[in-house]
Amino acid sequence: MDPHDATPSTPQNKSKRKKAPGAATIGIDAAKKTNFSSWYQQVLLRGEMIDYYDVSGCYVLRPGSWEIWEILQEWFNAEIKKRGVRNCSFPMFVTEDALNKEQDHIDGFSAEVAWVTQSGSTKLEKKVAVRPTSETIMYPALSNWIRSYRDLPLRLNQWNSVVRWEFKSPQPFLRSREFNWQEGHTAHLTKADADTEVRDILGLYTQIYRDFLALPVVPGQKTEREKFAGGLYTTTVEAYIPTTGRAIQGATSHCLGQNFSRMFDISFEDPSALAEDGTARRAYVWQNSWAYSSRVLGVMVMVHGDNQGLVLPPKVAPTQVIIVPVGISAQTSVEARERILDATASVENALEQAGIRAQSDTRDEHSPGWKFNHWEVKGVPLRLEIGSRELDKDVVSTSRRDDSSKGQLSLSKISTEVPTLLDTIQSDMYNRALDTFRRKLKIVTSWNEFTPALNDLNVCLIPFCLDEGCEDSIKAMSERAANVGGQEQDATAPSMGAKSLCIPFAQPSELENTDTICLREECTRKAQKWCLFGRSY
Repeated sequence: MDPHDATPSTPQNKSKRKKAPGAATIGIDAAKKTNFSSWYQQVLLRGEMIDYYDVSGCYVLRPGSWEIWEILQEWFNAEIKKRGVRNCSFPMFVTEDALNKEQDHIDGFSAEVAWVTQSGSTKLEKKVAVRPTSETIMYPALSNWIRSYRDLPLRLNQWNSVVRWEFKSPQPFLRSREFNWQEGHTAHLTKADADTEVRDILGLYTQIYRDFLALPVVPGQKTEREKFAGGLYTTTVEAYIPTTGRAIQGATSHCLGQNFSRMFDISFEDPSALAEDGTARRAYVWQNSWAYSSRVLGVMVMVHGDNQGLVLPPKVAPTQVIIVPVGISAQTSVEARERILDATASVENALEQAGIRAQSDTRDEHSPGWKFNHWEVKGVPLRLEIGSRELDKDVVSTSRRDDSSKGQLSLSKISTEVPTLLDTIQSDMYNRALDTFRRKLKIVTSWNEFTPALNDLNVCLIPFCLDEGCEDSIKAMSERAANVGGQEQDATAPSMGAKSLCIPFAQPSELENTDTICLREECTRKAQKWCLFGRSY
């Protein structure tokens, strides 16, 4: 379905939609469980995270999503700078010759490359590509900058957008033709140094998901079939969307080995390796690249959102607390009104002083009920209500967005009790997501149980021989089994074969040198590793 068709409901088409139980009239009218695709688009639109654009597959990121991106960016920038990484900016265009220099690499992106062929009315003599990634843009410069072992390590990062002209159905954040990301590119003296960094950066990505987005992920290594094109090996964090039963690649950290350094002659004088004439031999650097993208925002929305709209983890919510004055009507005295509004402003100020991103909604044109629904759709983690009854008791009433629970906090202790409650919300959101994931992660040791487990929206750990041909067969066989009957499938139904997601670093048991056979039917090879398989985005 073209995302441009998924516009907010109009009076003409609204009656055709089945309203989700508990959904607000001004909010979401598609149910997450039964109409996931429409639900996702409505949540992003009405939660004011995105807007559509007149180029299909491209989206406007509104402040509601961009501010979350900035929160993650600020933290990640600080962390990589501690590690000696410096930010830079390279051009967005790459020549065809440079792009084609590493054939395996370009083969991985060739179908998605967007080309500039004309300037005004003049045809370009040589077409140039809009970057799908920056290896071939940056590495000629690294060849000039690195001359000696003293120039190593060289650690660079850039924040930019890249273009991959997807032909599959675009989805905001998950699969778009232009997306935002950071991409780190580093050069090292030894493979051991490169290996250490690969895992270190992957740990930062795990923290982004766990500590900020309240999402569990599985860290592991990609199979040879799924690794980054042209790289030596790829590590990944894999996330999971319970409603659809599909996994999604969350972020990747690649060791490129010496493939690109040989291709672009990124070498240095190695004093430990002398030629016959006593001069230092030139050696090639070991390289890494690593990235996470705005895809993280889509994963967060898909996992935590509900039939009322967004549900944002406090760590990344642009507004963590919304304060709504209540009990004010036309009959309310001027003194009582001022008392409530003064208390509202005082609470907002106290929270801001405590480092909380707080906002008060004192608009006269909307009722408290309307405001409650409005901020629920936007996913604000905590609502505080202040009226005469609360002030008489020296309390504020609370409503949590994540579980709808109500409570009260002491007005005099608001600066300490609200931060504590926000921490509890953050922790509870993560634990709920983790419990769900653990229930949907199945260890499967019989082929007959594999596709049924996938059809029940699980991801599966299986004993696997790591053969690429076997991997292709598993995908094809599970796709055929899933589509028996030929019925049209929706976003929550099985509609594709299972692919390998990663070889988790945390293995249930050791398989090497055992007699355990690969799971695939008719495969007689011994299993080498437990591998995570699932349907994926």
